[in-house]
Amino acid sequence: MASSARRFAVLAGLPLVLAGCGAQKDAAHPVTTTVKITPPSITATTTPVSTPTITTAPELTTPPPTILTPQAGTTTTPAASGATAVMPNVVCMNLQDAQNKIHQAGVFYSRSKDATGKGRHQVLDRNWIVIAQNLAPGTPFGEGDAILSVVKYGEPNNC
Repeated sequence: MASSARRFAVLAGLPLVLAGCGAQKDAAHPVTTTVKITPPSITATTTPVSTPTITTAPELTTPPPTILTPQAGTTTTPAASGATAVMPNVVCMNLQDAQNKIHQAGVFYSRSKDATGKGRHQVLDRNWIVIAQNLAPGTPFGEGDAILSVVKYGEPNNC
């Protein structure tokens, strides 16, 4: 036990001894440093500027677009108006796999929401399962139309 206390005292005192061995400043021999700064040389060249040539744009010959209005008695849903694909069935799929299937259909922007109502964000898509979709399979849809209701794996669901 005494040798461990002695060993500790030696190890604890060693930094103090070494700190005292540091270099001291020598006031008798001061060090002076002179810095000489040379400004860079600058060479400028000029070139004459030519006057621009002004041309007129050709006259457009295409007629203005016609605006189509829906016939009386027909309705247009937001999903069908910008439809670019057909909605696949993604219920009971992993959220990442569901998004991949929607991408394969030709739509690259779909949304997901926490079906528990807690408003949680789906940061890791592979941790979530789709329990409902707002559009029935086979429905035409476009960018942002698909909303997938999801819960985390292990939470109650109908899958």
